[in-house]
Amino acid sequence: MRPTSPPRTYRVKSFGCQMNVYDGERMAELLGEQGITAAIEGEAADLVVLNTCHIREKAVEKVYSDIGRLRRPDGTSPLIAVAGCVAQAEGKEIMRRAPAVSMVVGPQAYHRLPGMIAKAVEGRRAVDVDMPVQTKFDALPARRKVGPSAFLTVQEGCDKFCTYCVVPYTRGAEVSRSFNDLVAEARRLVEAGAREITLLGQNVNAWRDADGRGLEKLVEVLATIHGLARIRYTTSHPNDMTDGLIAAHRDIPQLMPFLHLPVQAGNDRVLKAMNRSHTADGYLRVLDRVRATRPDIALSGDFIVGFPGETEAEFKDTLRLVEQVGYAQCFSFKYSPRPGTPAATMDDQIPREVMAERLQRLQEALGVSQYAFNQASVGQRCTVLVERTGRDPGQWLGKSPWLQSVHFSGDVAIGDLVEVELTAAGPISLSARLLEPVKS
Repeated sequence: MRPTSPPRTYRVKSFGCQMNVYDGERMAELLGEQGITAAIEGEAADLVVLNTCHIREKAVEKVYSDIGRLRRPDGTSPLIAVAGCVAQAEGKEIMRRAPAVSMVVGPQAYHRLPGMIAKAVEGRRAVDVDMPVQTKFDALPARRKVGPSAFLTVQEGCDKFCTYCVVPYTRGAEVSRSFNDLVAEARRLVEAGAREITLLGQNVNAWRDADGRGLEKLVEVLATIHGLARIRYTTSHPNDMTDGLIAAHRDIPQLMPFLHLPVQAGNDRVLKAMNRSHTADGYLRVLDRVRATRPDIALSGDFIVGFPGETEAEFKDTLRLVEQVGYAQCFSFKYSPRPGTPAATMDDQIPREVMAERLQRLQEALGVSQYAFNQASVGQRCTVLVERTGRDPGQWLGKSPWLQSVHFSGDVAIGDLVEVELTAAGPISLSARLLEPVKS
């Protein structure tokens, strides 16, 4: 049984990438504009939005599991909306299999949630998986309060069509938001409390405005906003790393020395089968150009192990690339066949136990690389953006310019930029000693 009165409280549960985190935040703000408040932690909500990710295997079944867990002891359920990429790919099927769901809304249509909620209260279920990208951003409310670090989506969709990936089908073609809209939203984010902005896109460095200006020009203008101390961007494609964007890491102090540049594999045959449109050597040459321009840059990447047909020798090429690059951090996954993608029907699917063993070896190599990068940072002085309190009394946690988690003690506040000396390194974080008063 579903509610028949307007919801007073909500909870948004987001899975997956940073763009889903951004979308979840925007949906929460949209619901807040309707007078619906966030449910207190531990209390049931009148409306639950499951903001889903379709990248990994069994994503759809996880949705149904989450829906089942929302059923209350008395047999009732809150209003349930399924949003995100699973909603885009499986909309009508979700409505068929899950009668408790009132709304299914894709990632480009969630600005229409208020109208869907009104229909749901009247007992009318709805599916909306249209893709009017610009309309969505035009309809969303202004950001009023954010943390010291905020996301800003500048580009959505993908035209690369990697054979393992569903993004072109769930997020649509590459679309860049307008230059003026982005500058205006960035100013509002700073006014709402952001000291750092991370520019988001499925291929963020493919962003272009109507006049042909690239991401480096957007970064240059955002850097002039008073109060914006740091700029980052993710996720990038190697083929879109222009000379201008690489030079921006040298020329624009606010652009942090960190680059997330996925490669996915270290073997050229596998990369070709993935339709990555670059070689391992081409990827390394891009990194050489970046490091020549910004020697202290921290590098991050994505890897998939067990792609169909991957041999042991080809996997070892990936391990060699990891050793050669020296990543500061990385994300790595077992290949997951996604329905509707070319790779899902390729021959020579790799056994699960082989993928698991390779992933373990890769993650061990990446862990060694990350730990070595952290250890090499010990003794350096840097600026840390304070993001939250730590686990211990008087302890604070923040991020270094290289996106490392840094914990220290001192008289500071969330949102401060402080000078520290990095004193000790662990596999995933560093300890530091506070050096200087809070920066303005």
